Amino acid sequence: MPAAPATATPAATGPAPHGICSRWTALAVLSTGLLMTVLDGSIVTVAMPAVQADLDFSPAGLSWVVNAYLVAFGSLLLLAGRLGDLLGRKRTFLTGTALFTAASLLAASAGSPAVLLAARFLQGVGSAAASAVGLGILVTLFTDARERARAIAVYSFTGAAGASIGQVLGGVLTDALDWHWIFLINLPIGAAALLVALPALPDDRGTGLRGGADAPGAVLLTTGLMVGIATLVGAEQHGWATARTLGPGALAAALLAAFVLRQARAAAPLVPLRIFRSRTVVVANLVQMLMVAALFSFQVLVALYLQKVLGYGAADTGLAMLPAAAVIGAASLGVAARLNARFGERAVLLAGLALLAAALGLLVRLPVHAHYATDLLPVMLLAAGFGLALPALTTLAMSGADEHDAGLASGLFNTTQQIGMAIGVVVLATLAAARTSALSTAGRTTAEALTEGYRLAFAVGTGLLLAAAAVAAALLGWSSRGRGELRDPGAGVGRARVEP
Repeated sequence: MPAAPATATPAATGPAPHGICSRWTALAVLSTGLLMTVLDGSIVTVAMPAVQADLDFSPAGLSWVVNAYLVAFGSLLLLAGRLGDLLGRKRTFLTGTALFTAASLLAASAGSPAVLLAARFLQGVGSAAASAVGLGILVTLFTDARERARAIAVYSFTGAAGASIGQVLGGVLTDALDWHWIFLINLPIGAAALLVALPALPDDRGTGLRGGADAPGAVLLTTGLMVGIATLVGAEQHGWATARTLGPGALAAALLAAFVLRQARAAAPLVPLRIFRSRTVVVANLVQMLMVAALFSFQVLVALYLQKVLGYGAADTGLAMLPAAAVIGAASLGVAARLNARFGERAVLLAGLALLAAALGLLVRLPVHAHYATDLLPVMLLAAGFGLALPALTTLAMSGADEHDAGLASGLFNTTQQIGMAIGVVVLATLAAARTSALSTAGRTTAEALTEGYRLAFAVGTGLLLAAAAVAAALLGWSSRGRGELRDPGAGVGRARVEP
């Protein structure tokens, strides 16, 4: 058998569904749960004007319709992933999906800003619990390298294309019905996922709370991440050099530093620091953070350009972004697994990052009066790079996961994704807004000022992608044992081993 890319073989996979059909049914459930949460995030952004008008949100308060979800989601992912290892990943997934579905009903029935924000926070909690363990369940179900590569490609496509699909669906639902339906649509999806998950997902008892129930560590981790993410998302409003940003930022750094010290000394740490011994795992998470931060400019700022500069409506904006979802799907589902097996994740990752850098590079030259076919469609097609890069990154990030740490590795991967998104929101949106404001003051038209602001963000995003490619090229090495295999001098998270 030809050598396959390096993957982790769990030391003990525990009970698993019998037969190929059961495994792929379980993957469908996990992907459905991920799709529901990803759709929710992008649908909400499209419906924000309607929500503001109906519930009388202030401009500052409206941003917390998104931020309340992000703070809860981003700060709890790592904890939720570890709890999945301790209490059982199936139980954690079911609990999170049920909470997210119930919170969606509360959000749909909200009659005031306070109720909607509370519902959004609860949605974030539920989404964190369900999403954090998804990859952990997946890697323990699919132990064969080729099957795992195909499963990761399907799971990655769901997350990558779900945002674009959500923009289309959000525009259609908001225009045809009203904003309440962006939350009501989660109810049948969540109910179906729960019903199928009960028999389809493998039963696992976890290692028990004694294996890592570090309550002080949990408080330090959750509080530190929550304060840190809240500080990042609020920095655009309050400014970077203000007490309202620097004070909480310093507090978050101190809490997270105390958490690391606690984990190094605790007899049963919540997050065993051995997970960071794998260079491959660390580099994959770092590259993902840079990539996601850069692609905020594609996912959000391109949509804003279409609406604010070119005058597209909500539904038209979603349709304009749809080719990106199509090519991402074609890349991740059609060729990513085969390319990873043939050339290795490192090569495929670098190719994907190169395509994405080319896409943002084209946007740096975006004119004020753009033509969709010549100025924007090529960018949408180059988004296929995301369909190549994400499955490769996912495989690398989970390469050191064994049965006991799979939830933790999954939670870490999702956490770095959210941190990257928060960094993208803060850095790129702030730079674009500052450039636009300066040009408006200098007398440029609104369309010109907005376009120049977006161009600056696209240029910085291109730089972040090039930095991600440089990190991957420098720190992910080749094995001399076989084509496509990765060499990781620090591999060996938990009891993982690399397949020969």
